[in-house]
Amino acid sequence: MILGTLTWEPALAHLDLVAPSTARALTAWAEHDEPVATSVLVASIDPDLADTAALTEAYALPPSASANCVLVAGRRDGAERVAAAVVRATTRADVNNTVKRLLDVRKASFLPMDRATAESGMEYGGITPVGLPEGYRVLVDARVTVPDEAGDLVVIGSGLRRSKIALPGALLARLPGAEVVDGLATGA
Repeated sequence: MILGTLTWEPALAHLDLVAPSTARALTAWAEHDEPVATSVLVASIDPDLADTAALTEAYALPPSASANCVLVAGRRDGAERVAAAVVRATTRADVNNTVKRLLDVRKASFLPMDRATAESGMEYGGITPVGLPEGYRVLVDARVTVPDEAGDLVVIGSGLRRSKIALPGALLARLPGAEVVDGLATGA
């Protein structure tokens, strides 16, 4: 499989390249959804190039091939509600409207970096929707789940800065607990 200049291999055969929580989640997901074993791929990258703009340029990836995962939280009646918002890198998560409405909170804010990494067990710049803590909602913009000019695959974090995961957007839509949302992202 060719996407950019990276060497992609089945993630389940290279679980050392993903965060421990991501490895556990991928293994469990594959037990219930056969295509995960062959369709979820992983590639090593230079950790200094993990941020989307640098990754895209260094590895000749189409800009819309990448999907970013941001962690957002808000409070309602004293209870905190946390969600991951997964949107194409060419767009932005609509935190102030769509995410806020879906969480049913007055104000939604990005989790601070130290808290996001501590709670997820993932590295900043590598946070992925695969393997997040129980209780986090996973919101996936509908545009991530369908092919675009970059093709069928989307590139997401692996939980580590030193690698990336690629998988069909339609398969990401089947991630256990994922909620596909029209209009989660704004822009392109």
